[in-house]
Amino acid sequence: MMITIMYIAFFSTITLLIMLLFSLYENHENRIKRKSNPLSDTDELSEGEVKKEKKRQSLCKRLLSPITNAIKIIFKLKLSSYKESKIEVRLVQAGSPFGMSPLDFRLLQILLVFIIPTLSGILAKVSGADTLSIVLIVAVSIVFSITIPNYYLHMKSKQRSMSALKELPDVVDLLTVSLEAGLGFDSALGKVIAKKNGILAGEFHRCLEEIRLGKTRRDSLKGIQERLLLDELHSLINSILQAEKLGISMVHILRIQSHEIRQKRKQRAEEAAMKAPIKMLFPLVLFIFPSLFIVLLGPALIQFLSIQ
Repeated sequence: MMITIMYIAFFSTITLLIMLLFSLYENHENRIKRKSNPLSDTDELSEGEVKKEKKRQSLCKRLLSPITNAIKIIFKLKLSSYKESKIEVRLVQAGSPFGMSPLDFRLLQILLVFIIPTLSGILAKVSGADTLSIVLIVAVSIVFSITIPNYYLHMKSKQRSMSALKELPDVVDLLTVSLEAGLGFDSALGKVIAKKNGILAGEFHRCLEEIRLGKTRRDSLKGIQERLLLDELHSLINSILQAEKLGISMVHILRIQSHEIRQKRKQRAEEAAMKAPIKMLFPLVLFIFPSLFIVLLGPALIQFLSIQ
């Protein structure tokens, strides 16, 4: 009876996970369509066009969409605005992986908490483990399933910040040259966006769009600080805002910041070079030295044993 309940729970959670992944894929496709054609709006479609659009969808999509939408509505009612905003900040820092919304991420967390312990319990039961071992395995798998999504977001955020850090010196130099050529700050940002690709260019593009939509330059630049966790970038933005507030030459400030950023990059390279011998010590001791001893001392040991 217990095994039957476990199998039912397992297949139910697998079904919910497939529905969630399907919904994420559908939302991602809809976002791409809206970005490619921002003037189109489904609310403005006529009833006949809506029916044609539904007929183009597959049978699986038409069957699962109401269920996934109902599940999302239920969980959205239970998700507080504070938790939603907190998850949204973490997703933005990680680069919005898979185009997930805070609700999608929360649903994925809950499904993993059900799926991984259930699967671990079934495998432990089938392998013939005792009750204490099964309970221990399930407890460890619960902790593991709770940790996976948060660790993934942390790694994506760290990876995104490191990529932005590599792009920062060149972006600051191009911004400085554009300002020296007589462009305004917004026009210089536009030049950076046109000439550069990457995470920083995308963030500055978002900042420029927010400024054009009426948001203040200070708030737009502060938004970049929230989305990218870099001390160098925070120092750069604070210096730009301070120069704008006090009326100081922004070109002079950017030159100083560019020099400091390159000095810090040089220091990080020197630090990594100093750590390299210590990191090389472990493979040398574990793999290189034993093989070298075998090659050098092996013949002498064989001769010594043959004499004995």
